[in-house]
Amino acid sequence: MQIRENISLRQYNTFGIDVRARYFASFARIEEIEEWIERNSSVMRVILGGGSNLLFTRNIDGVVLKNEIMGIEEITEDEHDVYVRAGAGENWHRFVQHCLTRNWAGLENLSLIPGNVGAAPMQNIGAYGVELQEVFNSLSAYHIRERKIHHFTAGDCAFGYRESIFKKQYKNQFIILNVTFRLRKRPVFHTAYGAIREELEKMQVKELSIQAISQAVINIRSSKLPDPSQIGNAGSFFKNPEVSNKKFEMLKKQYPEIPHYPAKVYPNATRVTTNEVKLAAGWLIEQCGWKGVRRGNAGVHAKQALVLVNYGNATGKEIYELSEDVVRSVHKKFGVTLEREVNIL
Repeated sequence: MQIRENISLRQYNTFGIDVRARYFASFARIEEIEEWIERNSSVMRVILGGGSNLLFTRNIDGVVLKNEIMGIEEITEDEHDVYVRAGAGENWHRFVQHCLTRNWAGLENLSLIPGNVGAAPMQNIGAYGVELQEVFNSLSAYHIRERKIHHFTAGDCAFGYRESIFKKQYKNQFIILNVTFRLRKRPVFHTAYGAIREELEKMQVKELSIQAISQAVINIRSSKLPDPSQIGNAGSFFKNPEVSNKKFEMLKKQYPEIPHYPAKVYPNATRVTTNEVKLAAGWLIEQCGWKGVRRGNAGVHAKQALVLVNYGNATGKEIYELSEDVVRSVHKKFGVTLEREVNIL
């Protein structure tokens, strides 16, 4: 493993933030970094995947280790399901497409989500009515301090809304090596969420398929969300907030048109809430006048208020300060506190 010094991380994060790492290395096997970690146990470490769900606000006075563990293999199958293992360094969308070409169902609604496979369970990624936990079987992860591999089931991961045990209790303790998915041989279509049905009609789809749903999702995401290669961003910056029925009824009296839907229950989550109604964070932000606002090179996207963007040379601190102002204004107007979905470093 080659250790490089004083490396810009601009190309390694989708926000395009130009901070520097004191040391940087990539690894394709866990054995490549075991010896280095043992000899440098006191050095700060940042494990990097696709860099699609984080915001760098400072230089990293330590080592950034980029996970490039690759490989996709079919492990086993039964009458109903196929079990597929993917290396944590595999690009997520390419992995989804790999499965779709083999008619393995379950990932089609998660098409075009940026990032790598290893981040998917960490974040419990979700889109258009489907979450990672619904197709998750297990994962293997390396415990940095113990220097040994652990295996996690879905229950062990404590999945919640855009979170898992790796974002809370085990933060910075493990390196995810690979993830095994349980995919269906016979698809169960999810088309009720968002504009999928409308897009399928526009596409003039005669016979529904997982490939058609995937293309509809790609079309919708491409029309609403900026391409990180063109405008720096990390997708949805905020989570959709959850509130009690009592709070929702108060808001509905004042804002009858407020978008809402039932909050999902996560019995194994590290933080189980009693909130029952989920609100649309993008709508709340837009009502506060933030949609399309630009401050120098930092801004709120003109088509989707959930997305904060770097128009050029914004610093991570500038984007973070913008997010702070958004949080404050939403709380002042609605009495609702937004949580960031993006990890801040």
